[in-house]
Amino acid sequence: MPPRAVVRNHYRGLVLTVISMTGRLLLAHWPALLAWFLAGILVRYLVIELAGFVGAFSALGGQLLLPLAILARLVSFVAMFLVLRDGMARLGTIAVLPRDALARRRAFVDAVLGGILPFFAFYAAWGYLRDDWFAYLARGLEVQQGIIFGSMLSGEAVSTEGTLDQLVFEPATIALIVVAFVGRWAWNRYRDRLPKWSAIGAVYLEAIWVFLTVILISQALGWVSEWVQSRQAMVWLADIRTWVTTQVEPIAWVWEGVEWLLGEAGGIILLPLAWLTIAGVVYGQAVAPQAPRLGGALVDRARGRFSSLPEALRRRLGDLWWELASRFRPIGRAVVLMWRAGPVLVGGYVLLYTIVLGFEQMLRFWITRLIGPQDFYAFWTVADTVVLLLVPLIVEPLRVTLVASAYDATLARLVPTSVPDSSGLDEQPGEPGKRLGRDELDGERPGGVERDEERDGDREGVGPGPGA
Repeated sequence: MPPRAVVRNHYRGLVLTVISMTGRLLLAHWPALLAWFLAGILVRYLVIELAGFVGAFSALGGQLLLPLAILARLVSFVAMFLVLRDGMARLGTIAVLPRDALARRRAFVDAVLGGILPFFAFYAAWGYLRDDWFAYLARGLEVQQGIIFGSMLSGEAVSTEGTLDQLVFEPATIALIVVAFVGRWAWNRYRDRLPKWSAIGAVYLEAIWVFLTVILISQALGWVSEWVQSRQAMVWLADIRTWVTTQVEPIAWVWEGVEWLLGEAGGIILLPLAWLTIAGVVYGQAVAPQAPRLGGALVDRARGRFSSLPEALRRRLGDLWWELASRFRPIGRAVVLMWRAGPVLVGGYVLLYTIVLGFEQMLRFWITRLIGPQDFYAFWTVADTVVLLLVPLIVEPLRVTLVASAYDATLARLVPTSVPDSSGLDEQPGEPGKRLGRDELDGERPGGVERDEERDGDREGVGPGPGA
């Protein structure tokens, strides 16, 4: 068989494996997936209600509680991903599922800590953070209206200054970020000497500094965008575009088509890749020792120059680099793994994810048609939340199992062919029967950096044994 046909059959088999594994995992674990999803929604709602109530009296208190709403969703999704681990063949081959309760608890904490940064960034980029913020403001304003009405009846003066304010760049906010980051670093350094319950505080500190940083970065990007849009050069570009498109109509069609394509690319391509990256971060805590690494002449030359530095300097730079990059390294590993998986597998996964999105929209359509026309105030204002909740109850477990199955398929490049697999899909494309060499794995690093990372990895609980 020609090599190209071998590659085509290999990836076709992987996509079919993703479909079959999605169905198998969904049938085996849907009650647990549903329970964790409902728990995340319920806790998020309760936290937003509490944050809005506290925010009506103190903006700082409300905004310190609000990250817990996002954290509740993250914990529920991490639990949903980890529930599926026992049915993921390749992941189970690379990282054995931890058996004792201590290892499982440690793996769960590591998965949550590793997922906070990418999940919060994803949460903000897709507008979910804005929805939570508006819900928080609505609850806070409702409480304040009750307070003001009560003050009018009693004749007492009530001040709402310093309540429900949005965070801005000010010394108190920056100091809070620094304190939370340092506290998280201290826990990471001394976690073995601290009680087990201190992990809850570490997760909260990580969520606080990431949440505040994401908020401030979003504000900064908004200011930059407003400044750019207000420049005279942007007005000239808009005028040029209007003149060109009116003079040459085909250019207007192309321009609008490009704008439409770029706008749709976020939901069609970036959204499924973002979910796959989050799954890679959650599961990547287990496969870190076998994760693929970037290579090439530039990378090898940089490693060689780093090895030529004095050992003491290498150690200090290695410690500093580890502290700065440890939160981004799982994201990088997940992206590299997707890159190694190839465009056919990733494209097939994106297509399957798009089908799930279409199924979600179809469910919304048919549920509303099945209920039929109802009075808005008598029915929809009361039952809309329960009715529309049926859609995510069906779609979210399907979405998570699809993402987990796709991630397991990307591990085909890390699993040797000696592992029993009825599909025979663990062979490299075009090279049947060839096992992966050490250069395909996350091998040695120059100088003392490897020793530093291994030492810190052991302290973080990221090792080949317990996994995530």
